[in-house]
Parts: sequence; C-alpha cells; structure tokens
Amino acid sequence: MSDAEISASDIYLQESVKFENGKKYLIKANSGHGKTSVLNFIYGSNTNFNGIINYNGFSNDITFDYRKSNISYVFQDFKLFPDLTVFENIQLKNTLTNHKTVDEIYTLIDQVLLGHKKDSFVKNLSLGQKQRVAILRALSQPFEFLLLDEPFSHLDKENILIIRDLINQEVQKQNASLIMTSLVETNLFDFDKTLNL
Repeated sequence: MSDAEISASDIYLQESVKFENGKKYLIKANSGHGKTSVLNFIYGSNTNFNGIINYNGFSNDITFDYRKSNISYVFQDFKLFPDLTVFENIQLKNTLTNHKTVDEIYTLIDQVLLGHKKDSFVKNLSLGQKQRVAILRALSQPFEFLLLDEPFSHLDKENILIIRDLINQEVQKQNASLIMTSLVETNLFDFDKTLNL
C-alpha cells in the first residue's frame, strides 16, 4: 500500500480506534489492504503489529478462555473440519460452551436450508454451503464481538437475507458488537460506523 493510502486510513496510524459493545462496524477496503489482518489482530491469532489492543482490561495477550467466551469469528476460508459432518462442525464448537442445545442447532441448520445436509461431510459441500456452516458455528457460542470476514461472498440473495436475519437476532440477543469486512459499501446491516482501511 502507498503512504497516501495508509495516511488516509481510519485504522492505520490512528492514535486509537474503539469498538463499542452493541454497535455494528463495517471495515471497507480493496483486496490486499489488510482487512483480514485487522480481524486477526483483534482475534489474537496474529500479533505482528505495533501498538496495543485492549479487551475490557486485557492487553494484547488474549487467552483462549477469553476468546472462547467473548469473540466469535467467521473466517474467510471457513476453517471447517472437512471429515466431520455439518452438525459435528457446529456442535464441536458448541461443546466448549454449551451455548446452544442440540435442538437449537438443528433448528439453525434448517433455517439456512441445510437440513438435508446435516449429516453430510463438509468436504462434499459447495462453497456457499460451507460458508453457511461456518456462520452457524460462529453463532453457536457466546460472544461480545462477532467478526465477519466477507461473510456473504459465496451466497445468493435469498441465503444472504436469511443469514443476515439470524446474525441480527443473535447479536441483539447477546448485546454484542459486529465487525464486518467488505470490498464495497453495503447496507445489509444498520452499521453505526464505516471505517475505510
């Protein structure tokens, strides 16, 4: 990236950037400008940056237990287990927190039109089906922050609207913040703030 692009960023080189509970944020930038990196910094899976990230009193050294209960992440490359079924991929995350009942998970699977695939191995799914599974997995845990890395890139309009409504319901229920990356401006969510990277 050029110096001009960095200096115009709402995140890079800023003295501080604050994400508040219960708010929705859009991080917008072209490909290769570091949208995924910013989410990885917040999640704690990438520590290759200068500065400090504070999580309600925790600084930089985010623990597994904190992530398990406070941050949920829909990765752009899904990070699913290909040799597990749709249900097993979602339930595996849920077993750490007991956030959803088995019946609630089955209901979620039905809501995203994957009921007929619940016992299918993830490796045999289409990209759009895998994306829906990754989103359901992220919604099946408690969180204060939900990180969405271009979460609708493989979905058609019908599925986008279904998923959007589920995300809105879960974010509202948990009074959580949503931080989503996108290549373009989008009005899918009622964003409180758009940050240009």
